[in-house]
Amino acid sequence: MGTQMNSNKDNRKKIHVKKGDTVYVVSGKEKGKTGKVIKVLRDRNRAIVEKLNIVKRHQRPTQASPAGGIIEKEAPIHISNLMLYDQGEASPTRIGRKVLSTGEKVRYSKKSGEEISS
Repeated sequence: MGTQMNSNKDNRKKIHVKKGDTVYVVSGKEKGKTGKVIKVLRDRNRAIVEKLNIVKRHQRPTQASPAGGIIEKEAPIHISNLMLYDQGEASPTRIGRKVLSTGEKVRYSKKSGEEISS
């Protein structure tokens, strides 16, 4: 009959950061700072970085947090504003992907050429 639509899962862009990576913020109010990725939100192309992009939220008292009040938490940052931070070079770097002879896929630093452990 008609052409079938591809699911959103097939069209997703590859994300260059993973949970646990150290990243450098390229633009925005946190520009120039580094932090560790806590969570990657693939569907929204965003990542939550530890101790960066802190926002204040009003919380109603619940059983989990009986005090309630104003809490501070990390807000997501768009992944286009993040670069992987190379600890060896002590600077941000672009990444590439390659397949080893064993068939394993790895990420590597374009600046130093070293493999990035996942």
